[in-house]
Amino acid sequence: MDAILFDLDNTLYHPERELFSLIDVRINRYMSEIVGIAPADVDGLRRRYWSDYGVTLQGLIRHHDVDAEDYLDYVHDVDVQARIDPDRELGDRLADIDAPCYVFTNGSRAHAERVLSCLGIADRFDEIFDIRIAAYRPKPFPDPYREVLRRVGCLPERSVMVEDSIENLLTARELGMKTVLVREQQQDRRFDAHVENASAAAQVIQGWLAA
Repeated sequence: MDAILFDLDNTLYHPERELFSLIDVRINRYMSEIVGIAPADVDGLRRRYWSDYGVTLQGLIRHHDVDAEDYLDYVHDVDVQARIDPDRELGDRLADIDAPCYVFTNGSRAHAERVLSCLGIADRFDEIFDIRIAAYRPKPFPDPYREVLRRVGCLPERSVMVEDSIENLLTARELGMKTVLVREQQQDRRFDAHVENASAAAQVIQGWLAA
């Protein structure tokens, strides 16, 4: 394998940390307090924008002329340190992977840098690819995957995608990437591996590389 792509939120750390719940609050606040959307309409619009565009941001850009950078700065202004602790085991497992590793997230680079720093694994990744990679078009649309693979110079069949999102992994699989689902629940045989956490994913990948 020539490129190992890891999602960030709820993949490199456990969902029980509930970091994204803080971001979720900030998104709602941005829509009501900054954009001026009536609070009663926020949830419905978010569901609609997620359905139509994959992320709230795209709907706000298209329908409310929101500045994407202002939005990203605002919604990711959360106390990461309060929720994320160093993960030495994950760092060790990532160090064992004999292939370039990258973060591929629908969040922002600054948010990813803060999370990686708190986990103590920033030096385990060669690059971070964020929501900007394809003009703010998110996973699971194929454009950002293709652009990431183009940037790293890797064919899909020579890459691995590690994700907690089934929808995002389905796109990766359709493109020809190997897939690892990180979730604590019943096995999903649509993917090449299904593990409980990122450390286990790293072990699986190193096993593939050593075979």
